[in-house]
Amino acid sequence: MREVTLRELKQMALDAKWQLWQDAQSYGRDVKVYLHWSAGRYESPSEHYHINIFGDGRIFVSTEDLSEILSHTYCRNTGSVGVTMCACYNATSNNLGDYAPTEAQIEQMAKVVTVLADALDLTIDEFRILTHAEAADNLDDIWPHEPYGPSNGCERWDLAILHNGDEWMSGGDIIRGKANWYRENYPDGVENHV
Repeated sequence: MREVTLRELKQMALDAKWQLWQDAQSYGRDVKVYLHWSAGRYESPSEHYHINIFGDGRIFVSTEDLSEILSHTYCRNTGSVGVTMCACYNATSNNLGDYAPTEAQIEQMAKVVTVLADALDLTIDEFRILTHAEAADNLDDIWPHEPYGPSNGCERWDLAILHNGDEWMSGGDIIRGKANWYRENYPDGVENHV
């Protein structure tokens, strides 16, 4: 694992852009960014994700190549980038527990999404930037697998909520909304303002 800045992350995404698009197009779709939580503690990164965000908002990468295929999202790893908050150890849908996503993680994930979307020429929407909960239920209208998310009674509900008491399945909309705000308010790149 190596700690990186948003500026370094943007360069990594630019370096991987061609290969990510080639891989995604081989499946007839755009590049995807999948958002997760690790189900771990705040400083317990996982090599299954390209990008790990610690509880204090620091960013770590598990690879030097964002086009490397890692096992972060079932049947969706090729031509995609996996981003996780190191959070939600022992979380349940009723209580996110002692390692609930921090405000620093939520804001940093939105900034990471903005940087990746800018570098990879992606619209920040539910068809290209998805939580694992959304991807598991094929909410982007592609069907690489049978639905296995919260709408189908299974265990993959990463970021369905960001705080206890949030409206169910609001997590992706909140992160994408924040990312779009950063994009609109920092047109020269959010990485230049942190």
